Amino acid sequence: MSNRLLAALPASDLDLLEPELDTIVLDQDAVLSRAGDEIEYVVFPHRGAITLMIDMADGHTVATAAIGREGAVGMLSVLGPSPSATTAIVRAAGTASRIPASRFLGVFNRSPAIRRMVQNHVKAMLMQFQLGLACNALHPVEARMARWLLQLRDRVDHDALPLTQQALSQMLGVRRTTVTLLMRKLRERGAIRSDRRGLIEIDRRQLAAAACECHQTMRLEVEEIFSASSDPSRAPVLLEDERTQGRKSGNVR
Repeated sequence: MSNRLLAALPASDLDLLEPELDTIVLDQDAVLSRAGDEIEYVVFPHRGAITLMIDMADGHTVATAAIGREGAVGMLSVLGPSPSATTAIVRAAGTASRIPASRFLGVFNRSPAIRRMVQNHVKAMLMQFQLGLACNALHPVEARMARWLLQLRDRVDHDALPLTQQALSQMLGVRRTTVTLLMRKLRERGAIRSDRRGLIEIDRRQLAAAACECHQTMRLEVEEIFSASSDPSRAPVLLEDERTQGRKSGNVR
């Protein structure tokens, strides 16, 4: 199990889920669910990256969260039947495990460990939503784009991101011409080594210097959530530069 939520479950609780899980392919640009539709499945990515999008009445869109193997899509279905508030789009292809929402609710009601898993996921998502809201209001668009590129890079775990400028404009809620200008600036800073059609090659360290602090804060907070809820022997180890930055910003306690 590459998905961290599933991997953190005790074997007996994972056994409750496994007979109901199907392995699916996450195709590039596939829409997993649309805003306004009932949530049919809970999807646990093993590889790849997904963004949750808000669709406005005037046709504009903006991304609210990125999800990879640390999370899931559709988990709030345990709160009861309700339409999805966001549209989930695959930004980097991969694989996932999928379970019908009704079946997941049944297992959720039987297992305290799975209820804790849902609680941890909700904590991580709320943190991402809240910090993202503040970031969108307070930080310049160039820093926000660098943050999104880093968030997606964390989930695909390599420096070549399968993203078009159109996809970035949808995520940021800006015009494509703005994205073109921002790409040029990041390339001049050395944060982007190349920008071929449909593929953006980044320099992670240079891009981190261009981003606001929100990316690092989100990353550290997610690690804390996993560390606090898991067996100490399985807690993730932060890189030295992450620990140092966390102490400076007060995010590691």
